[in-house]
Amino acid sequence: MEAPAESALRAEACAALGLDPVAVVGGAGTLESVYAVNELAAASVATFGDARAHLLPGAAEVRVDRALACTWFGPALRPVGWALPSPWDPIAGDYAARDGWIRLHTNAPHHRRAALAVLGTAEEREAVASAVRTWDADELEAAVVGAGGCAATMRSPEAWAAHVQGSAVQAEPLVAVERLEAGQRGPAPHPRRPLAGVRVLDLTRVLAGPAATRALAAAGAAVLRVDPPDWDEPAVVPEMTLGKRAARLDARAAEGRDRLVALLAEADVLVSGYRADALESLGLGDVERARIRPGLVEVALDAYGWTGPWAGRRGFDSLVQMSSGVAERGMRRRGADRPVPLPVQALDQATGWLMAAAAVTGIAARHRDGRGYRARLSLARTAAALQQAGPGEPAREAPAPMLRRIATPWGDAELPPLPLEVAGAPLRFEAGPVPLGGDPPAWE
Repeated sequence: MEAPAESALRAEACAALGLDPVAVVGGAGTLESVYAVNELAAASVATFGDARAHLLPGAAEVRVDRALACTWFGPALRPVGWALPSPWDPIAGDYAARDGWIRLHTNAPHHRRAALAVLGTAEEREAVASAVRTWDADELEAAVVGAGGCAATMRSPEAWAAHVQGSAVQAEPLVAVERLEAGQRGPAPHPRRPLAGVRVLDLTRVLAGPAATRALAAAGAAVLRVDPPDWDEPAVVPEMTLGKRAARLDARAAEGRDRLVALLAEADVLVSGYRADALESLGLGDVERARIRPGLVEVALDAYGWTGPWAGRRGFDSLVQMSSGVAERGMRRRGADRPVPLPVQALDQATGWLMAAAAVTGIAARHRDGRGYRARLSLARTAAALQQAGPGEPAREAPAPMLRRIATPWGDAELPPLPLEVAGAPLRFEAGPVPLGGDPPAWE
């Protein structure tokens, strides 16, 4: 039986995508939080199941396991005899400023350089902490962002609601959908592997976009992830490349851009996590994409929303939790003396499953009439949905899942079952994870 928060979250997602909620949810939510994180996990996975049912209507039973949904919201892949590196570099984290808290996101080298340049300090955590204490949080946030870095002041939910960007995000739909010009119909859904033959060009990085394309790969899509030559995210690559192929190219060089255009011309779905102006700067704006691939299904992710003065601001799950009041509310309700984030990167994961649902909905729509489809989502809007959903049910224990051992380039690993079951059309990964750049930039 669905909890009220879960029903509200799922109803909003299904309404945005024009879906009927048909997936049946059962099992226990296992994540402890002051927010309805268990319900968010189940609702977002169930929405993907609802979209799957919409793609190939019929009597197939669709079921979601809450405990497994919670498992896949955290690191699901479990190394056997080896270990993943930390997802955070030594500088990233929450710091006490003169008048509150601020989070610095410094995993990417250029983001780290920007923060250190603003603070005028060496790459050493205590030195950074000492420098941050001399700043007001909002002033430091503005300076770091202005220098090309990533930072977020901890705001209360009330302060975010009164903020011009918080107000803009609240006015946006959870999933903004737009139908595009006519093109051509895609491959007919296969009864057992509904996305077989569907080509997905994945231009995303940590973490929501890769979670979305991972779900599409599990449903049978041919996913090709493309990264810049110098990008890496070793802590999550083994988990986030499951079922995919991964290539590199430099889209800012003429040869690389030509190769990217050729890939796009043969894609059915484009999933991107670039800022609003990034594709335009590569010469791949809305008009050019429509010319290259009429009828394309596009799903785009943004951190802070698609309207308002922060549209296009660099951001990540942990930063949006600080800006939107999630971490402050957690701190207050726990009586803690520092920010208390969600127990997992739930904004990323939930938005990823909703992006996958939007892609499947677009594929179904294009198959009916040949027209393109565009969906836009943001981490900040997912945060707003979570905050509005109300309290969730307490966490409960669940039986340990049966794990399946797989081989990876790093060593053996174990995987739990996927959280969604579709009778007669099971989700599964047809290939294990791959290192970034392990494949040529070409469709199979």
